[in-house]
Amino acid sequence: MLGTVTMYSTTWCGYCRRLKSQMDREGIAYTEINIELDPESAAFVEKANGGNQTVPTVLVVPASGEQSVMTNPSLAQVKQALAA
Repeated sequence: MLGTVTMYSTTWCGYCRRLKSQMDREGIAYTEINIELDPESAAFVEKANGGNQTVPTVLVVPASGEQSVMTNPSLAQVKQALAA
C-alpha cells in the first residue's frame, strides 16, 4: 500500500502497542511519535481529539493525498484509509 502512516502514542499505551504489532505483522510501515516527548505532536493530538491527548491517534496520508486522522483505529480502518 502506498502512502504514509504516522502514529502518535505514549510508552504506556496498550492500544498503541496492539496496533503497532498488528501493523508490523501486516507489513504496514509507520512513523511513531511519542507525544510525551514532542509538545508540537501533543498539541496536534489535542486538536484532533477535542482537547484530549487520546492515543493512539493515527494520521494516514494515502497516495491520493487526502489525509485522515483517526483515534484508536482498528487495523482494518488503517488499511481502508491507506487504500482511499
